[in-house]
Amino acid sequence: MTDESGILRAAAAVVEGTGAGDFQVLVRTRGTTFFADEPIDGGGLGSGPNPYDLLGTALAACTAMTLRLYARMKHIPLDNVHVEVTHQKDGKEAVPDRFTRLIRFEGKLDDEARERLLQIAQRCPVHRTLTSGARVETKLS
Repeated sequence: MTDESGILRAAAAVVEGTGAGDFQVLVRTRGTTFFADEPIDGGGLGSGPNPYDLLGTALAACTAMTLRLYARMKHIPLDNVHVEVTHQKDGKEAVPDRFTRLIRFEGKLDDEARERLLQIAQRCPVHRTLTSGARVETKLS
C-alpha cells in the first residue's frame, strides 16, 4: 500500500468508531477485522481487547514467532513456545510502563539452548521497538 506521496507503507491498521458505546472501534488490518474496546468495568462494552492488550499481544506474538524461526534455523528441538505478557502502568508520567514476559518452552532443550532462546527473545522486533523507542508522526488526512 502506498500513501499520497507514493511511499510504500509496510503495514496499515485502519480503526473507526462503530457508534456502539464510547470506546468500541472496528479494526481492519491485512484482511482481518475485529473489535477493540475497553472492559465493561472501564466503561466499554467488553467486545474486544483494549489497546494495551493489543500492544502486549504484539510483543507476545512477535516473541513466539521470532523464537520458532530461530529454533528452526538453528535446528533446536523447540516443539512449541508459550508467551504470556502482562502490562503494568504506574500512573506517573516519568515512570515507564512495564511489560512482563513469561516464556515457556516445550521440547527436549538443554540449559544452553534455553539460555540462547531467552537471549533471542530480547531481539524480537517488537521488543526492540518498545525498548528503544519509536517516533509517532501524526498528520491530518
